[in-house]
Amino acid sequence: MANHKSAEKRARQTKKRTLRNTSDLSRMKTNIKKFKESVSQNDKEKALELFKLNVSYIMNLASKKVIHKNNASRKISALAKIHNSIK
Repeated sequence: MANHKSAEKRARQTKKRTLRNTSDLSRMKTNIKKFKESVSQNDKEKALELFKLNVSYIMNLASKKVIHKNNASRKISALAKIHNSIK
């Protein structure tokens, strides 16, 4: 347990950030699953829309340092390969 006022504040901030980061990561994973599902159903318009949404969301998470930039690049590359396979 934190003993100093500043340490207590840091603990509160960490708890808040952890919750936010967890929900952001969960949303990212859900969006990726929706994209893969639309690709498997050969719905090209929805897949393109979800691809654009996923790329911007993943880059946003990388810029906020929720995920590492190399992790973001790897995820985007994998999504692009899947997206290019349906063209």
